This record gives sequence, structure tokens and C-alpha cells, in this order.
Amino acid sequence: MRRAAIVLLAALVALGCRRPAGVDPAYLAEIEAARAARAAELTAEDGWLTLVARELLEPGENLVGSDPSAAVVLDAPGIPPKACSFDLRPDGTVVLRPVEGAPVAVNGAPPTGSPLVPEREGRKHDVVTVGRVRLSLFEKEERFLVRARDSESPRRTGFAGLTYFPVDPSYRVQALWEPYEAPREVDVPSSRGPARKATAPGSVRFTLAGREHTLEPTVESPEDDTLFFVFSDATAGTESYGGGRFLYATKPKPGEASKVVLDFNLAENPPCSITPFASCPMALPKNTLPVRVEAGEKAPRGH
Repeated sequence: MRRAAIVLLAALVALGCRRPAGVDPAYLAEIEAARAARAAELTAEDGWLTLVARELLEPGENLVGSDPSAAVVLDAPGIPPKACSFDLRPDGTVVLRPVEGAPVAVNGAPPTGSPLVPEREGRKHDVVTVGRVRLSLFEKEERFLVRARDSESPRRTGFAGLTYFPVDPSYRVQALWEPYEAPREVDVPSSRGPARKATAPGSVRFTLAGREHTLEPTVESPEDDTLFFVFSDATAGTESYGGGRFLYATKPKPGEASKVVLDFNLAENPPCSITPFASCPMALPKNTLPVRVEAGEKAPRGH
């Protein structure tokens, strides 16, 4: 926790030292607050930087331990070669089987042999601990995966902070919202595995660098009012992350003016840019801008 606080403080200090001249102080404070919240989220005890494993379960026994041949390999002090196993049964349930003497618990108590509750929105899930490492189940495309987190992961304790292009108000643009007659199902490429299905409710049209552009966002559901953009631009692969960046905006409500504010100063890198244990959507060719977007997060250090 102390380390995370130090990292966050360093991020805030770095932001304060890069105050560009001529930028409205209120707007700059808004951007800095959003970036500080982003840094705090990344360095939290359950943030992306704590991920140390992400593995697909196969039917039957899936060994967990420090043994390199294990299905889920954990590299942390005190982890035995064979600590436990996740038993994926034919009925679709998963049961934890601990190895005698191993430091294994479920929700802080000895395992009972009951099926584990996977992560799901709005429902409490089971947390398996093996030493200091926390593991949980989640479902994706009707298959179970195990995700492991270590609050003392070197990625978290050694995190050097985020780097940004200078704040530039000209990259905060108003776009025209052009909803489709009906939401469309689109295939979005993924950093790991096959393309994902997503819902596209419309597109936005805007002018940047003297040229007109369009971007197509996706939403969690047709009723969602948050537009999610995965875009790429001419800085990708050099100054910014090669797989594209994320941007969020608010969809106009029915009856409102059809305007969407796109603030590229808030563009952020996907989780897969900072950890190999994340799966992220990638930018579609139609969402590749032929101009340089010198705003938002730069590529993480080391990329």
C-alpha cells in the first residue's frame, strides 16, 4: 500500500511539473484529476499491475503451483510446486482441491469442496488464496479461466508511472453523433484469441488537423450511454501504443443535441500494454485515423 501511495504521489508531482502555458487552469485541473484517478486505479491492490497469471481451464484437474509444468504457474515466495488444483467437472462446475499442507484457503477459510462461485457483475465471488496470491474464476465465451493477482508483483512495485503528450485543448473536439437505424453487431479484433462480438450503435463525425474523420464506438448494451472507442493514429507504434488506445465519451440522450465531446487528452493505453495477462480489443481499420493524435497517454515505458 505504501509503495502504491508513493507511485501515485510521483505521478501527481510529474503531472504538476508539466503545466503547459496558455491552458485554462480549470480544464487542466480536470485532466490532471482524471489522470490521477487512472494512476490510482492501475496501482491499486486489485489493479491491472497485480495480474500474474491468466489461464484457461481444461476439463479435469488443472494444477496450481510453482512447478513450471503446472496449468497455473505462480512465482511468489512460499508457493509449493503443487499447491492445489481446479477441477472442472462435466456438469460445468469448478471445485478446488488443495494439496495437504499447502497454504490454500477460500475466502479466508479452509476449502469445503463446494463449487466455486465465479466473478460476475453484481454478485460476490469466491477468492482462493495460495500464500499471498489471490485467484478467482471468470467466464468468457462459455469457458472458465483463472485469474491470479499478487499485490507485490514486480510490475506493481516497479511501476514507473504513465507518460503523456502535453495537454492540448485543440484535441478536445465536438463530434456529430450519427446513430444507426438499429444497433449493429461488429467483430472487434482481440489481442488474445479470436475476434469478439460487440454492439455498435452509431458513429461520430468530427474535424481534426483540418480533416474530417469518423470513428465507430461500441457499447455494453443498446441502453448504455457510455461510448467506448478503440482508435489508432499515425503515432501508433512509435510514440503511442501500437495496438491503439481507448477513449470514452457520453452518448447524447434522445431529444438532446446530437453532439459528442471527444477529448483525446484523456486517451489511455489498453491493459494489455502493461501486462501480458490481459486480453484487449484492438482498433479496427475503420477506426485508424490518418493523422497524428499527439494527446493522451504515450506508449508505456519499455514498449
